[in-house]
Amino acid sequence: MFGKIVYISDTEAHVKVPEEGNLSTNIMNMHVIFEDDKKQILGEVEDISREIIKIRLLGEIENGKFVGGVIRKPTFTSSLRLITKEEVGMLVGEDNASSFVIGESPLYDSYPIRVDINDLFSSHMAIFGNSGSGKSCGVARLLQNIFSNPKLLPFRSNFFIFDAYGEYHNALQTVNQINPNLNFKFYTTNVNQNEGEILSIPLWLLDIDDMALLLRAEKHSQLTIIERMLKLVTIFASNDEMSTKYKNHLIAKAIMSILYTNQTASSKRNDVFKILANCSTDQFNLEAPVQGIGYTRKFRECFTIDTQGQFPESILMTEYVTSFIDESLDKYEPTEMKYYTLEDLEKALEFTLISEGLLNNEETYSDAITLKVRLHSITISENSRYLRYPNFVTAENYIASLVSKGGKKAQIINFNLEDVEDWFAKVVCKIYTKMLFDFTKRLKNRASIPFHIFVEEAHRYVQNDNDNELIGYNIFERVAKEGRKYGLIFNLISQRPVEISETVISQCANFLIFKITHPRDIDYIKKMLPNISEEIVEKQKSLQPGTCMAFGAAFKVPMIVRMKMPDPAPSSSSCDVVSTWQAN
Repeated sequence: MFGKIVYISDTEAHVKVPEEGNLSTNIMNMHVIFEDDKKQILGEVEDISREIIKIRLLGEIENGKFVGGVIRKPTFTSSLRLITKEEVGMLVGEDNASSFVIGESPLYDSYPIRVDINDLFSSHMAIFGNSGSGKSCGVARLLQNIFSNPKLLPFRSNFFIFDAYGEYHNALQTVNQINPNLNFKFYTTNVNQNEGEILSIPLWLLDIDDMALLLRAEKHSQLTIIERMLKLVTIFASNDEMSTKYKNHLIAKAIMSILYTNQTASSKRNDVFKILANCSTDQFNLEAPVQGIGYTRKFRECFTIDTQGQFPESILMTEYVTSFIDESLDKYEPTEMKYYTLEDLEKALEFTLISEGLLNNEETYSDAITLKVRLHSITISENSRYLRYPNFVTAENYIASLVSKGGKKAQIINFNLEDVEDWFAKVVCKIYTKMLFDFTKRLKNRASIPFHIFVEEAHRYVQNDNDNELIGYNIFERVAKEGRKYGLIFNLISQRPVEISETVISQCANFLIFKITHPRDIDYIKKMLPNISEEIVEKQKSLQPGTCMAFGAAFKVPMIVRMKMPDPAPSSSSCDVVSTWQAN
């Protein structure tokens, strides 16, 4: 089958085609073994011409085990043969309790390709391919194989799937039929969907960074406003004596700051009335009684202007207002988290707007008004329903509720995000990712509760945003760099890798590359992945649907893997135009 070896370099060898010129089998992409008395070297056929067979050197075989990398090159006198079916086994993983079948080899008579679960799922993974190349079916099959593995019951696993199109519900909802100890939980943004629960995030679990993303903040000055708003909403949430006292203090300081300006009396009155229109209490509203010596005035009457353009009741008004100022409150910090709503948040932002330093700073006030408009638009929009959690819950208890279904452990948690705008879906992904990241970092035993996040259409969410400039980090990039050691693992699924953050892709250790044809995506993958060869890039161009190039930490050598159709399949098939066009 093979002629003489005529060329050897560090990475490849050239072998003559037999003189008869006929190859007995199609050996393209198949593995071969160079042998002599001292060593065995594994290679892969990468190109065939009329005269020369080019073979890429992959590694050495020592004591029946494959070792990647070639230190000792074959010699010109080495013999050469195709790998046997028995030897294929050392390349595709061992059959044991810590491995599972990912697919089969189309080159070696459908030989099952196994991977070690730790090697595949303890590091970030990227799954790329054109639309229709089989990505969704591949992911569904991957998870079905994990949960169908008779040698392992992944009871404590946590797979969070952020599903851009609601594709995976059909493929994974029957996991309970595989084993009654396994459960699928479904959250949806479609209020008309009968199955699952409506997505709902507790507002009080969002910190400054989360709220900045939700309100699409653009300036650092807005972070200070958000921080102040979150402090006030926590104080005001109880509506107790402290809440009222703090509100009166803020209103009183704001009014006094107006009264001490050089404005005309009418301008001062207008500004004070504007404050009370948005921020009021029993003590501070236009009809509140103000007690003088032997008489009572309504608060609005204290702002009557005389013929000299002054407030005749300025002394009474000043004494009344200053009686509510307590400078010690400026240093008060709430110590416990409390339940609050979007409306509470809006009221806290109103009080933030009257706080000292904002009213007299035109630029900062303008930044605050921008946040106010965006917060109100969320409050009155359909998206508000996803931010109205019914009762107070801590972060730990909320995460526990996500992975619980009817009192039983849920292993697959599917979030259907198809009914919200991209910007909101991105924020939801970031909020949950950060919540899980913070949770895993707090665990006493590091990585003791692993979470695997699958992001479908990752190019819509895991992007090069301005988060680094605004809040100092991008949560996806932080998880990509740090999450692995805490047990928080990314799995990115995308048809446009060129639009994904370079930092995130660079941290992926395993890749399943289905057919990609766009030149920019191909060039991007080659640039971002130093371990991808030109041969792998060329091979993926001719792959059939459902077949991928698999390489990385979990694979001893890059493998062409054909994945079986998932059963049941995800809802990702193309429209049946012929059927829909026909009349009933």
